[in-house]
Amino acid sequence: MRNTAKITTAVLAAGALTFGLSACGSGSDSDSKADGGDTLTVAATPTPQGEILTYVKDHLAQKAGLKLEVKEFTDYVTPNTAVQQGEVDANYFQHQPYLTDFNKKNGTDIVAVPGATVHLEPLGVYSKGVKKLDDLKKGATVALPNDTTNEARALKLLAANGVIGLKSGVGYDATPKDVTTNPKGLKFKELEAAQLPRSLGDVDAAVINGNYALEADLSPAKDAIAAESPKDNPYGNFLAVKKGKEDDPRVQKLAKLLTSPEVKKFIEDKYQGAVVPAF
Repeated sequence: MRNTAKITTAVLAAGALTFGLSACGSGSDSDSKADGGDTLTVAATPTPQGEILTYVKDHLAQKAGLKLEVKEFTDYVTPNTAVQQGEVDANYFQHQPYLTDFNKKNGTDIVAVPGATVHLEPLGVYSKGVKKLDDLKKGATVALPNDTTNEARALKLLAANGVIGLKSGVGYDATPKDVTTNPKGLKFKELEAAQLPRSLGDVDAAVINGNYALEADLSPAKDAIAAESPKDNPYGNFLAVKKGKEDDPRVQKLAKLLTSPEVKKFIEDKYQGAVVPAF
C-alpha cells in the first residue's frame, strides 16, 4: 500500500493486468452495468485474493448463477479508484483500517459488503540474517510498509514482541515518531508494501504483508520470525463496493460464495496457516 493514496490513475507495478475505460466502461455505462449487467467484475490483488476468486469462479459461480470476471492488480490504490470510478463492480484486497484511511484521504465512498469478510493474512517479520527478533543487532534496519495503516500495524507487531515501545493508546495511524522506547536503536526504512520482499537482502529485517510474502514464497506460518495472532484481529480482508451497490444481487451471490464452507476449506488446505479464514 502507499502512504498517500491519491485519486489518480496509478502506474501499476510489473506484472499487473491493466485495463482502460474501453474495457470496463465508465460513467453511465458502468452504472448501467452494475445495475443490470450479467457479469460481476472484481478487482483483486493476485495472492491470495485473486486465487480465492478464481476458485469461486471455476468451482462455485456457475452453479450459483453468477458470471464472474477477476481483474488482478499488484498495487493497493487502483482497485479502489476502479470501484469509485465505476470501472469495476467490486474489489477484494483490503481491510477496514486501510479503507477508512483511503476514504478519508481521497473523499471516496467505498464500503465493505456486510457479512463478506473472507480471510486474514497475518503480518510477519522476515529476515535473512537472524532467526528471532531478539538477535537483531544494535542499529539494525527494519523495513516497514509505507501506507498509514499497515505501517502502524507493523509497529504494533514489533511492540507486541517487545522490540520497541509505542505511545499508550496509539491507533491505526502510528508512525516511527510514536516509538517511545527503542533499546536496540532500530532504524526504520519505509517502503511500498510490494517492494518489501525484495528488500530483504538490503535490510536486517522487514515486516511484510501476507499477500506479498506468499508471492515471494514466504510463509507467515513457517518463515516469519514473528507474526500476528489471528485472534480478535481487525485486519480481515473483505469484498467492497461503492456505497449503494451493497444490495446488487450479483454482489450478494459472491458474498455468500466467498464465505461458504467450500471456500473455507480451500483456504485452509491451500495456505496451511499462511492465510486463515475470517468467517
